[in-house]
Amino acid sequence: MADPYFIYGTAWKTSATKTLVKLAIEKGFRAIDTANQPKHYTEDLVGEALAELRHEGYIQREDLFLQTKFTPVSGQDARIPYDPDTSIKTQVLTSFQSSLTHLQTDYLDAYLLHGPYGHLGLTEDDWSVWETLEQIHLSGKAKKIGVSNFNTQQLAELTQHANIKPMILQNRCFARTGWDKEVREFCHSHAILYEGFSLLTANPAVMDSHSVMDLAKKYDKTPAQIIFRFAMHIGITPLTGTSNPKHMQEDLAVNDFELLADEIALLENLR
Repeated sequence: MADPYFIYGTAWKTSATKTLVKLAIEKGFRAIDTANQPKHYTEDLVGEALAELRHEGYIQREDLFLQTKFTPVSGQDARIPYDPDTSIKTQVLTSFQSSLTHLQTDYLDAYLLHGPYGHLGLTEDDWSVWETLEQIHLSGKAKKIGVSNFNTQQLAELTQHANIKPMILQNRCFARTGWDKEVREFCHSHAILYEGFSLLTANPAVMDSHSVMDLAKKYDKTPAQIIFRFAMHIGITPLTGTSNPKHMQEDLAVNDFELLADEIALLENLR
């Protein structure tokens, strides 16, 4: 399946996950992001939602871009979906198989390392995870592999030394860092898909700014639509986690207008 232009994120949906995933698909989303991390995601309910929609004939598996993540022990609560006393490779393979079972599929469109093991460079554990992701990719069970919450140094190190280069980077995107400018530019120059999350919630001052409000009025759009359209202009594939059906429709309806170059530059420099 082609790279998505908009992704529905399922974090923090708990028992409402199934209902909201079905609603998102019915409103038009065809890309779903989750993780095998019970602390923040209910991955099995994502699978139940998609299975019901397939059974109803609403969608086929090949219509969807389905993405999940391996989350290290440090990102888990007591409900770790693998034995933390086993090798890193075994942890990843166990978590991956668990994700396939949860999601009721025999392959993933994308599989990501949820976050690095350290704050500076890459550790031996990071490399163990990545080598296992490479094996999963070569098996055909994950069409794309990538990472999340990586800084430029870590992404550059991985890209330089990995046998299979990362294909996706997913980061929280802050206006104060130029919308993750350094990482975005690295991704662009290395043909890595940049996925941005928390575009709205991480940037409330931008959302409420006169600049965004004025553009929303000019284009007869919501402030959220302005931010998402802007994000796409600068090479970000946005995630949204809205639970509001109206907002789902609005989020997807951002391809019918173009911001001007000076407007894009203005937004890119807001802090």
